[in-house]
Amino acid sequence: MAQTASRQGTAEQHRLPVRTLVSASIGNAVEWFDWTVYATFLVYFSGQFFPSENEALALIGTTSTYALAFFFRPLGGVLIGRFADLRGRKAGMLLTILLMAGGSLVIALLPTYEQVGWFAPILLLLARIAQGLSLGGEVSGASAYLAEIAPPARRGRYSAFFYISTGTALLLASLLGVLLTGVLDQAQLESYGWRIAFAVGGLLGFVGLWLRRSLSESESFEENAEKARATTNPLLRTIREHPRSVLQLCAFTLLSTLSYYTFFSALTPFAVNFRDADGNDVFIALSIGTALFIALCYPYGALSDRVGRKPVLLAWSAATAVLVVPLSYLVRDDLVSLVVVFCVGLGLYAAMASLAPAIMSELFPTELRATGIGAWYNTTVALFGGTAPLLITFLSDRGMPTVFFWYVAGAAVVAFLGILTLPETRGTELR
Repeated sequence: MAQTASRQGTAEQHRLPVRTLVSASIGNAVEWFDWTVYATFLVYFSGQFFPSENEALALIGTTSTYALAFFFRPLGGVLIGRFADLRGRKAGMLLTILLMAGGSLVIALLPTYEQVGWFAPILLLLARIAQGLSLGGEVSGASAYLAEIAPPARRGRYSAFFYISTGTALLLASLLGVLLTGVLDQAQLESYGWRIAFAVGGLLGFVGLWLRRSLSESESFEENAEKARATTNPLLRTIREHPRSVLQLCAFTLLSTLSYYTFFSALTPFAVNFRDADGNDVFIALSIGTALFIALCYPYGALSDRVGRKPVLLAWSAATAVLVVPLSYLVRDDLVSLVVVFCVGLGLYAAMASLAPAIMSELFPTELRATGIGAWYNTTVALFGGTAPLLITFLSDRGMPTVFFWYVAGAAVVAFLGILTLPETRGTELR
């Protein structure tokens, strides 16, 4: 009887706290839902916030507002990351989801250029800045929380939920786009349809806020709270005391962010505009690839708990270095080829995405964890991820599209070399 009870107790200890993991990850889902909705619907609302008589200028203004928000991510990572190191992971995650949901609802309700003139794009920019700050802080706070609440032997599994939420959000945003464009005509989409999408994002955010209120603070933070409060110049300390960790994080994030923005963002317009692919075929292929990405995250996380982080990450970076250029030649007007491209690309990326919160959290001590992740992850993303769609378009327009894919392959080599220097952290206690 005692042995049976002991086995039952062990099983209970290893049961995934699904509600907690979903509550912690839902903020990331809301963040990426809202960012995807903006990118998907900007063609419809650009004339609402800028002079509609100049369609090209309106589109440039709206796209620039989208891009500018990227450069507030590092600032959000530093400020909200430090807030999470001082006040707790839960407080940081509540703040980020409130900013994102609030920003989305504000955009849904904003007056148009016709109503208030140039105040309209200014208010749009302010809402996007709030969302940029939010996204920068969300990655650091939620990553740290998932890693800190996980048993050491299951940190990879817990970590996987972070990007399962991202993939799900991207898929839902795309499906919402299909639904609205299917039931509303062009005039309705430009008048009010795009507002529905932002309102949905805002409401999802407040559902996430309600779920996160029930989260308990991580024991790791509580045990190190005094040390965090006694820490001065935390950003400088990450460089001075953990330079190797900073460089390692930047090295694998370089490839991670290029993989994300290549396959989830840049390839779609590239395939349609420069390889004459059918837009519907591209959407179908991307949806299939995204579903595969979601399905693979948890198995990859579990695999890293069994064989280690380094083997999984080394296989990911090596395979990307070898395959990304050949894959670029398969981007053409053929559904099967497109499915192969997106499934291979996103299938490989899932190996990194599933481990990202765990591996980043294992690089820094608890009192510097959210600040270190927030600052250096978001800086790398802003510099390399935010510019990926622009770079592939620029090179393709000049007849050199393969140069971009060689660039990604070069980033894969840098990531591989950086990962080689990582210590194996499977099953270890967080510092």
